Amino acid sequence: MSGYPYADRFEINRTLPEAGQDQEAVLAELSAMSTSENRVWETGQCSGTMYCGDHDHYDFLNQAFSYFSYVNSLQRDMCPSATKFEAEIIAMTLDLLNARAVKDTTPVGLITSGGSGSIAHAVLAYREANSAKVGRPNIIKPETAHPAFSKAGHLFGVDMKIAPVDPVTTQVDLDWVRANIDANTVALIGSASNYGYGTVDPITELGAIALEHEIGLHVDGCLGGFILPFGRELGYDIPAFDFTVPGVTTISADTHKYGYALKGTSVLCFADQALRNSQYFYLTDWSGGKYCSPGMDGSRSAGLLAATWAAMVHLGRSGYRGYAEKIFATSAAMQEAVRSHPSLRLMGTPSFLFSFTSDEYDIYHVNDFLRTRGWRMNGQQYPNAIHMAVTRPQTQPGVVEQWGVDLTDAVTYALGHKDDAPQTGAIYGGVAGGSTDEIDSIVKVFMADMMDQQSFIPAP
Repeated sequence: MSGYPYADRFEINRTLPEAGQDQEAVLAELSAMSTSENRVWETGQCSGTMYCGDHDHYDFLNQAFSYFSYVNSLQRDMCPSATKFEAEIIAMTLDLLNARAVKDTTPVGLITSGGSGSIAHAVLAYREANSAKVGRPNIIKPETAHPAFSKAGHLFGVDMKIAPVDPVTTQVDLDWVRANIDANTVALIGSASNYGYGTVDPITELGAIALEHEIGLHVDGCLGGFILPFGRELGYDIPAFDFTVPGVTTISADTHKYGYALKGTSVLCFADQALRNSQYFYLTDWSGGKYCSPGMDGSRSAGLLAATWAAMVHLGRSGYRGYAEKIFATSAAMQEAVRSHPSLRLMGTPSFLFSFTSDEYDIYHVNDFLRTRGWRMNGQQYPNAIHMAVTRPQTQPGVVEQWGVDLTDAVTYALGHKDDAPQTGAIYGGVAGGSTDEIDSIVKVFMADMMDQQSFIPAP
């Protein structure tokens, strides 16, 4: 990855230009970059990332966005449409997640900027709702739960207790969870599904534990919230994970993933309005006027609300169900190709997303070869594994067949190179002789440098 992308094609702007370019030149440069980058995923060989992949749908969303792109959703008196969009997005998501099953409390929601935002707001809500009852709060999460929980704990002073998972089933150790709840535990976490393996945690059992100890249970449906409900409707063996499960108190679901909206929106659903309101922020004595905010963001583009609303009302349940049917069928076929190779092993019981490893060789040999055929997989560790998050681009004709051919060739390659070091997944190569702390320190420096390159162009 270069710190100077497109340096061979376009000028690098190290300072604000004195004279601006005309609009056609700017748009031509943007079009060239977009066209080049779209080729990476349009083939259907890219895991996740592009959940819709339909340029006609993107054009529709861009048009919806354009009507409100310049509107600040804070000004509801001037732009009441933002209230309509936001309220209906939340209501439709609550309906999808069966909030009608909630009794005695009022289910509500909050729109955030993405999955990490929804997770952060959930952690903040559990902290604030319990601030008068506990000391330093803690939350128990499976090791497979998203790192955003740990990030939120770091930001908000909430300790994360990491529960181990079964290495074969990838399911959280429920006995460990029970044994590690203490007086300061405010919530448990379960994923539906987790990012790494595409497996669903035992939400029903976690809900029973949460009820027994009178604590919350957050279901991270950021990835699966807009596809798993339709998988259940289609008859796939997906355990209950929504508000029909007693004990579930919050659920996050990303509209910008399988909700097929533009990037930048997610919905955090609450079983109880009081829990949501606990994380509202107020400042009543500011000289600029009385201030209140439902979430961490201040100004927000109403264009994203409009585009998300447009996606949902345009597709409807039948549209989402139809896409889900193709995605689940494609994932099942791709998983079957994995099962056809004795040297490969699927991790747990996956859904639309599947992960696999090998007990005979380093699975990154398979990844090495697949990269030569244009596949962009996501890598994992402990154990080494690679996963494919199946999205709409994989449902194109011919992709499953190509997967079968390329995977067979990749396995042949891996078997023939099992004694060699793989090329991918070897970030830690050369530092394995140090202590765990030393390796961790070196890796953090490397990762920081990698992030720096994404945003820093030094002066010549």
